[in-house]
Amino acid sequence: MEKTLSSQATDWREGRRLRAFELKERGWKQTEIADALGVSEGAVSQWMKRAREKGVKDLRHKPPPGAPPRLSEDERARLPELVAQGAEAHGFRGDLWTCERVAIVIRREFGVSYHPAHVSRLLKKLRLSLQKPERRAEQRDEEAIDNWKDQKWPALKKGH
Repeated sequence: MEKTLSSQATDWREGRRLRAFELKERGWKQTEIADALGVSEGAVSQWMKRAREKGVKDLRHKPPPGAPPRLSEDERARLPELVAQGAEAHGFRGDLWTCERVAIVIRREFGVSYHPAHVSRLLKKLRLSLQKPERRAEQRDEEAIDNWKDQKWPALKKGH
């Protein structure tokens, strides 16, 4: 069986563009191609123009534009190891990771500054999760709080 361009596509959009080119090469009219692929004639026209001017390779998928990652592949691979050492090993009080703390470790280890919100996206890609610190005082007396809730609060509420 002959391998077609469209069968080698990396995603369905690329496959559709390559299929349109193949059909054009077989002598199909642009209106027929548009109907067969469920696209507008304008889309087919643009694809054929790209193929004519820049070659069929221009119909292939292009990675989205954007800034290159600031951490290299090796540095991103090291990040889970650094997190696995624990927050206290990096000089933090309490063995709890937050985005802010991970951002500090990234800056210290790799010299790259990240906003904490971006750190959470970076960690999600690495399949790492963070813990949110409990916002409670360490001196908190749970027994005294329970006593207040059970005895004093109902009395105050009745006096209302």
